Amino acid sequence: MSRRADRCPSPKPRGECPGASPCGHPPAREETAMHDHRKLGRELGLFDTDPLIGAGLPYWLPDGATVRHTLEEYIRVAERRAGYRHVYSPVLGKRELYELSGHWAHYSADMFPPMDLGGEQVVLRPSLCPHHAVIYRSRSRSYRELPLRMAELGGMYRSEFSGVLGGLTRVRAIQLNDAHVFCTLDQVAEEARAALEMIRQAYAALGISPARYRLSLPGPGGKYVAAPEMWQRSTALLTDVLDRSGLPYQAAEGEAAFYGPKIDVQVTDGAGRESTLSTVQVDFYQPGQFDLSYIGADGGRHRPVMVHRSIIGSVERAVAHLIEQHGGAFPAWLAPTQLVVLPISDAEMPNAEALARHCTDLGLRAEIAGPERGSLGARIREARLVPYQAVIGAREAAVDHVALRLRDGRRLDPQPVSGVLTRITALINAHSTDLWDGAAS
Repeated sequence: MSRRADRCPSPKPRGECPGASPCGHPPAREETAMHDHRKLGRELGLFDTDPLIGAGLPYWLPDGATVRHTLEEYIRVAERRAGYRHVYSPVLGKRELYELSGHWAHYSADMFPPMDLGGEQVVLRPSLCPHHAVIYRSRSRSYRELPLRMAELGGMYRSEFSGVLGGLTRVRAIQLNDAHVFCTLDQVAEEARAALEMIRQAYAALGISPARYRLSLPGPGGKYVAAPEMWQRSTALLTDVLDRSGLPYQAAEGEAAFYGPKIDVQVTDGAGRESTLSTVQVDFYQPGQFDLSYIGADGGRHRPVMVHRSIIGSVERAVAHLIEQHGGAFPAWLAPTQLVVLPISDAEMPNAEALARHCTDLGLRAEIAGPERGSLGARIREARLVPYQAVIGAREAAVDHVALRLRDGRRLDPQPVSGVLTRITALINAHSTDLWDGAAS
């Protein structure tokens, strides 16, 4: 869903809807500019840092861990549906692995120093692709297996200077949504196109939109692998994918990976700073370095192409962008607490507890904010970022109803608990950014 400056017909005063536009749409740019994920993330109890752990090494608090886990599960399910198989690989590797992949020659300035271990040098990995290349070559492959789509939500490490570290956007320990498709040359374009479609669907579910698409090309200097013909082939492939997709894009020299060009999906924060969130890359280089092959229909040995793709990039940067985009008012499926139960008095507590249990059985994240936490108005204000507020008074309790309030300010007439939860569950399972699937009464 794109950023929108429009408002619903009868907006609430801005003060009643901190962090979100009154109608529940993503905030307009002037409001987004006020959101700093570093400040808001700490205020909302999502993440924090400590000098004893170290700079650029944030830890996740329970609500932040819930957002992160939910996001990771969304990606895993989307990847499985798209035919990806998930693997796990170690965060350490021998220096030789990265010498072979080209990282040591072209990327060692961003890597942590090697550690001596039993007469060998091992390093914290700066990327996952060398491990996946080794997994691919662990046995003989046939053309019938291609495209082979391998995915991992894995840790990697970058030796960032202290001066550039900040919140979740620049960290030293990164959880990356990474995948590598090993395919024939004829399959590259379709795999890249499918990756762009997965990115589009993910952004729609997350309620975010790209600032622009960038075709990242090599620039001058020794940062890139010296193979002009390889660069020409891979650049032509990605250019054709972008042209056929109809997506507007800009070419940028000096932004490619050392082994190949990229389609980078750029986002901006509230201050207008741009960063890469998602990427699709074509790599002819590493398959040759690792001597990857498959047996073709002709019985001969052929070299696959590697398509690198990341739907949400690093989990840290994705969550930082979501905090700033939504001001903590996450889409309902992603919210740490999806429904808060508000019994008006102690007499309705049994109904509130039953409702909370029902939510848990349905997989909804619910909590009870009872009268011991203050007046009903105070509790409603405290739960202003929760998508759904279920108020239970004496009349509702008598007939097993709830009076539902939506985060965008709408109030629904009392309705049966079962019907309300059915509608909410359907919207959440569909990863919808809508709070209700019809006109509210």
